[in-house]
This record gives sequence, C-alpha cells and structure tokens, in this order.
Amino acid sequence: MGGRRGPPRGGLQTCAPHRGVPASLPARCLLFSAMALRCWRRWHRSAWPGVRPPPSRSTPTPGFCQQFSTQETPRICVVGSGPAGFYTAQHLLKHHSRAHVDIYEKQLVPFGLVRFGVAPDHPEVKNVIHTFTQTARSDRCSFRGNVVVGRDVSVPELREAYHAVVLSYGAEDHQTLGIPGEELPGVVSARAFVGWYNGLPENQELAPDLSCDTAVILGQGNVALDVARILLTPPEHLEKTDITESALGALRQSRVKTVWIVGRRGPLQAAFTIKELREMIHLPGTRPILDPSDFLGLQDRIKDVPRPRKRLTELLLRTATEKPGTEEAARQALASRAWGLRFFRSPQQVLPTPDGQRVAGIRLAVTRLEGVGESTRAVPTEDVEDLPCGLVLSSVGYKSRPIDPSVPFDPKLGVIPNIEGRVVNVPGLYCSGWVKRGPTGVITTTMTDSFLTSQGLLQDLKAGLLPSGPRPGYAAIQALLSSRGVRPVSFSDWEKLDAEEVSRGQGTGKPREKLVDPREMLQVLGL
Repeated sequence: MGGRRGPPRGGLQTCAPHRGVPASLPARCLLFSAMALRCWRRWHRSAWPGVRPPPSRSTPTPGFCQQFSTQETPRICVVGSGPAGFYTAQHLLKHHSRAHVDIYEKQLVPFGLVRFGVAPDHPEVKNVIHTFTQTARSDRCSFRGNVVVGRDVSVPELREAYHAVVLSYGAEDHQTLGIPGEELPGVVSARAFVGWYNGLPENQELAPDLSCDTAVILGQGNVALDVARILLTPPEHLEKTDITESALGALRQSRVKTVWIVGRRGPLQAAFTIKELREMIHLPGTRPILDPSDFLGLQDRIKDVPRPRKRLTELLLRTATEKPGTEEAARQALASRAWGLRFFRSPQQVLPTPDGQRVAGIRLAVTRLEGVGESTRAVPTEDVEDLPCGLVLSSVGYKSRPIDPSVPFDPKLGVIPNIEGRVVNVPGLYCSGWVKRGPTGVITTTMTDSFLTSQGLLQDLKAGLLPSGPRPGYAAIQALLSSRGVRPVSFSDWEKLDAEEVSRGQGTGKPREKLVDPREMLQVLGL
C-alpha cells in the first residue's frame, strides 16, 4: 500500500461511445426506470441489518491498492449474458476507455431471457439484441459461452483473475406453490413452459400434455398472459415467428379450448400490463370471460390511482360490464376458444384423477382483501371452489439460485445481499439485474439497474478500492477450463449458429429455426 490518496490525476472520465459500444436509451426511459427502482433502493439498505456499509470512497479496502492507473487495463468479468449482463458491460465499456469485459454464459448462445423468455409473437421486444450485438463486437468485449460458473470455474477463481466480478445471471428457477398435488403430472411451471416453446435446451423434454379441454394458470402477471396467449393463438398465426417447430407441432394438436388465469387478489392488484391485456381481448378466435361482480364499486375507487393502473382497470371494467359492439359481438359469437380472469382465488390443492396418476382439477379458496395500497393482501375465507382442468401452469414468480458457496445469498428474498450492487462484505464483487433486486420490472428497469451497478464499480475503481496492477483475466481462466475439458464458445461462434438458424428458417418463412440441442450446436461449430 502506498502513494497518494484518491484517484490519480486524469483518471476515469465519461467518454464518447467507442467502436461497438452503443449510446444509452433516451433520458425519459432512464427516468421511468429510475422511478421504478426507488422503492427497491429504500428497502435494500435495511434488508440485511448485520452487514457492513460499503467503505468510504476515499478509504481503500485493506489488501487493495489505492490507485489504478488509467494506463492500465481493468479486466472485468460479467457472469450472465442476458439484459443485465450486456447492459452492465455496455456501461463499463462506454465510461472507461481501457476497460476490457469478458462475459461468461452457461448456454452456448447469448441474450438470456431476450432469447428464451420473450414471447415469439413479440419480435419488437427482441430488437434490443442488435444493441447487445454491438457491445459484443467491441474489441474490448469477449463472450465466453458454454461455461458454467460455479461448476466449470469458481467465483474465487474469477476474482483472482479479474479486477472485479459482476454477477448478472438472473433468476433461473421458479417459485413453487407449496400445496398438495403440486408434484402430479400435468402441473408445469410457466417458466419451463416458456422455455419449451422458446427453445431453452433444458426444457425441450417437457412435452406438456395439451390433450385436455381446460388449462388453469396460477398467477396474473405478464408471463401468465404470455402463456395463455400462446396456448390459445391459432397456430397459423405463430408459423412466421421464431417459436420452435416442435412446440408449434404440439400446439397444432392441442385440444385446449379454455384457459383460466387465477389471481389471489383483485383487479386493482393484477400484475399484467395494458398491452398484454389488449392482446388477450383481441386475440383471434377467442372471447373473454370476466365476472362483473368482481368489479363492483371499482369505478369510484380508481379515481385517484396512478394513470397506468387507472387505464388498465378501466379496460377491464369495460370488458367485464359493457355490451360489446356489433362487430366485436359477432367476432366473439364465432369464437371457438375462451379465456377468463378469476380474481380473489388462492390455490389450496391440485386435485388428482381417480387413479391418482395426473391432474383432474384445482381447489381454490375464495379470498378477501385486507389492508390498503401496496400492503393489500389476500386472506382465504372458508369458501372453496373446485375448478376442473387437465393442465395447471404455475406462474407465481421466478427466483434466483445461489451460484457459489463463496457468494452470500439470501434464500428468503432470492437475491445476493448487496448495497447498490456491491455484494456485502465481499470487496470487488458486484451484482446487477434480477439476482440483485429480484425478478421484477421490464428490460428498461434492468438497464437502469445495471447502469447503477457499473457506475458504482467505476467509482470504486477510481477511488482505489479495487486491486491495481495487471490481472491475467481470461488467459488464466482459459488454462483452467482447458485442464477441465471445458470448451468455451466465442461470439463469432454464436454468429455461425445465428446464420445457421436464419438459414433453416428461410425455407418456411420464419425469422429463424432455433437450434435447441447443444450437441447439434457444437457439431455445427465443428467442436
């Protein structure tokens, strides 16, 4: 330890975008996302009362060097190549002219939930891939796919090789229902179902049974509406999307005619957004089923709610209580499929068939609401109802998993304990995205969140809170991976897979036909 305190003269500065590093989104998008993060910021400071606060910006952490010369190259590792990982890398590259970022990903392909989570009939949402591609093509950014951090290489090994490590690996698991019968065949997580139709390799053996007449989705967020829409959309409307061919074939044979979307609370607490609701209301070949009694007295109660919630509730009210126009009534009369929202219902038990071999229905407790505002909660009453169905899809939330024994993890909240992205009590380790704040928000929320984490990292770098001197970066990790028989794939490898997918899709008029078998991917690459 030595030298003067504080950042070196001529230290980090905001730079113009470099080659391959796109500019950020408009300021109004950032403002919207920043507003969405305010509650999280206020909460997380007190979520882990036993942790130390982050060190003073002017006091280097013991064992770390005070200065980091701008003539040196900070080597930073990002774990996860979804939106959080790429936005973190983008901000680091843009705001430090010498930083080099390696992005590690367990899949052979990049982009995380943009590829495996966004619905195939929402191609416009996937346009962000173009931005991520620019970042990945930067000569200061490298993609290292087919590397499972925590198995192929440990977080301590990454920390030894890099000046800083950012964990951005998202939420790979789903919340369980915790009710009897959840283990029955015919109960599927919405996360796995989405992965199935989007080509996530680990979900390709799912083979959901779509031979039943009725499906029930537990949860009323956008994922629940995505699943309902895919189940009920006429297959010919999906033929020109990037849905997998196997999923499309199963949907062509589907006998599902009715989908119930069940929520514990009421219309004012529904988590889906107005765009997804409109899509459901106007979905070809379907008609909505809403109980007008769920909306009694709601007109007066929405006068003072925020505008987005008010518009959403008004659309629900009109759909539930107003007689459709002539054209819409004629369309609904011809509909062969239906979907409905069941409010004030909490799942109590998945009911089995007489032989106990699969799902026959679900028992729901009728609930009542207690509390006001955000603290409103659903309390089960003594009344129950049984809803017959042959398929139950659980869409009650995603959750993160711990990645490495050396990394703190809060199993109750499902996040890495952190203060503004700095992992508590582990200098040089950071997190961004869902593993930082929980699985909430939209892509722009994750963008702002990731920018805040990378901003904090750069502040720590400037203040001398990260190790100085050269670090080997990928050279050290490559040697470890090679000795363990792991063969990483590069972004240029991905571009070969991308070209192959696009070529396979051209014959049927699809934007791409996704490769879903890792062995086939490696064969295409000649590895």
